[in-house]
Amino acid sequence: MTAAQESTIACDVLVVGGGPAGSTTAAMLAQRGLSVLQLEKEHHPRFHIGESLLPANMPILEELGVMDEVRKIGVLKLGADFPQNDKFHTFHFRRSLGKTPPFAFQVKREDYDRVLFENARRLGVDAREGVKVDRIAFKADGVRAFATGEDGAALAVEARYLVDATGRDTLLGNQLKLKVKNVKHQSAAIFAHFSGVERRDGDDAGNISIYRFEYGWSWFIPLSDGLMSIGCVCFPEYLKQRRGKTTEFLLATLERIPETRARMKNAKIVNEVRVTGNYSYVSTRMAGPRYLMVGDAFAFVDPIFSSGVYLAMHSGKHAAATVDAILKQPAREAELQAQFDTRIRRGIRVFSWFIYRFNSPTMRTLFANPRNTWRVEEGVISMLAGDVFDSAPVLARLRIFKAIYAFTSLLNFRRWWNDLAERRRQSRYAFEGGTTPVDKV
Repeated sequence: MTAAQESTIACDVLVVGGGPAGSTTAAMLAQRGLSVLQLEKEHHPRFHIGESLLPANMPILEELGVMDEVRKIGVLKLGADFPQNDKFHTFHFRRSLGKTPPFAFQVKREDYDRVLFENARRLGVDAREGVKVDRIAFKADGVRAFATGEDGAALAVEARYLVDATGRDTLLGNQLKLKVKNVKHQSAAIFAHFSGVERRDGDDAGNISIYRFEYGWSWFIPLSDGLMSIGCVCFPEYLKQRRGKTTEFLLATLERIPETRARMKNAKIVNEVRVTGNYSYVSTRMAGPRYLMVGDAFAFVDPIFSSGVYLAMHSGKHAAATVDAILKQPAREAELQAQFDTRIRRGIRVFSWFIYRFNSPTMRTLFANPRNTWRVEEGVISMLAGDVFDSAPVLARLRIFKAIYAFTSLLNFRRWWNDLAERRRQSRYAFEGGTTPVDKV
């Protein structure tokens, strides 16, 4: 089909990507009465890692009208475990300082993403699957997108505004050369789903468990149908040792964590073992004339505190409000984009500070010996719940926690310095050889 023959669609907003960020943005734009086209290159359901939601997600699910559907496909999550020396240190969300709900869910992402995508369609979004956006051209009054369907048919889209929600594919990040790897925090992950893994007792059965080990950390996320998502985020230098024996390497890595052995005695892998690298990056900007970037399209940080889906949906919610306001008041575009940028970076900074220090000896000590002096522990639980944007009491306690971290590090200066030197050494290693689609781009 020639350019002259290609099919053309006009809309108010083009949303590229069918994950949580894209479907939240598209749905909330449609709720505001805008005409929205959403394009996803794959078909739902499709496998995706990142199954643990945060309590701060729950009000967004209510706003989208999908809470009951998510409850049906999810496992109730009341807290987060940080086991050490066979003792579970559990942070229950009911003890948070802020106003987040006392619960969240663990979900299979193929089911969760499908629910959100179909909900956007139900709300009036023209949501299409199997259509890949290849390139964006910017115009004075909007954008023109060039896409290709699975049958090879060309599609052009004329939109007043663009929202890039393409996740780690980062459509604009790559086209505009905005994506920058985080050279201070290099890591890679190896993961799979297991059956037969022992769960916590009682109300804690749905908790996420985070285990540290000498080369990184591991997650245990209970899912429906008796499955458990298990993965290890490792230093690239360590993961390079797998030499093609991916399954054996994952099992050997878990064997290095004594606290997991009892839970894994009857475990069996039920799907493909996957590996992914290039774990942390940020784009040099998240907005420009007639576009916004949301979720992982803008930045991705290590998933230690399950922040990914929440940051994606939070940025999608505020992107919808921002785009709606810009289309009504085009002269305020730069101002409104700056406000959006400030908000999203604030949350990323809070999570990132904890993430980049999580495996340090000082953080291990503080998480293994939680104290609620000045309600600091409650502030940390609020961070774990996703309350990192607006609560002044929570942000004040997190500043106190940072001061405690600095003081504790100074008391053990040599240990702190040796750990910092090792992390800097590890940051010089780049991992290659991932097996997920985004690693092969």
